Amino acid sequence: QVQLVESGGGLVQAGGSLRLSCAASGRTFSTYAMGWFRQAPGKEREFVAAISWSGGSIDYADSVKGRFTISRDNPKNTVYLEMNSLKSEDTAMYYCAAHRVRSLITLRWYEIEYWGQGTQVTVSS
Repeated sequence: QVQLVESGGGLVQAGGSLRLSCAASGRTFSTYAMGWFRQAPGKEREFVAAISWSGGSIDYADSVKGRFTISRDNPKNTVYLEMNSLKSEDTAMYYCAAHRVRSLITLRWYEIEYWGQGTQVTVSS
């Protein structure tokens, strides 16, 4: 069982930066692939970034490549999403996700087992 709690969202101007954190409970955090998804009002939840259990495999959605960076600190049971050069289209609820698999990109979002409650990111233009 894994519980995920996101933090770090907020209101930022276009071009600004935010750092999201996801704190996980459980002693087996290092065995889970982690990732970030987002969902804007009226839209389906979409993949943002994923990181394997070791951190050796990382993937990004094309829309955030070069601007977002995912990382994890296994001893701290935490995964991060550094977001730079934010755009208005990045506005969404951001969710942390976990699943015991090599990488979350092998799954559809509705197949992922664990989710946080979400943190809102709003980018003003």
